[in-house]
Amino acid sequence: MVLVDDVLLFPIHSVLWIFREIHNAAKEELATEAETISAELSNLYMRLETGKISEQEFAEAEAVLLERLDKAQGRGTDAEADEDGRLEEPDDSVGQKIA
Repeated sequence: MVLVDDVLLFPIHSVLWIFREIHNAAKEELATEAETISAELSNLYMRLETGKISEQEFAEAEAVLLERLDKAQGRGTDAEADEDGRLEEPDDSVGQKIA
């Protein structure tokens, strides 16, 4: 019986495995993106300290990089919350039957 179950459920397990691998790759990419942006920020600070860019150029570039970093970290936080299974509970007041 176990062998029959394994044969019948193999396609489902395979698809789930593929989705898990895609999810892990996406998480890894998000982590790499945040590290890359942090490195770009460090490089930007170094260029400011050495006088290669002006304060105005620094402020503009920093704003863009910080916005990208916030978005990347926000996506990572959303993905972690979904992974933990903590989804928002629906509002019980909506959809209640009036007795």
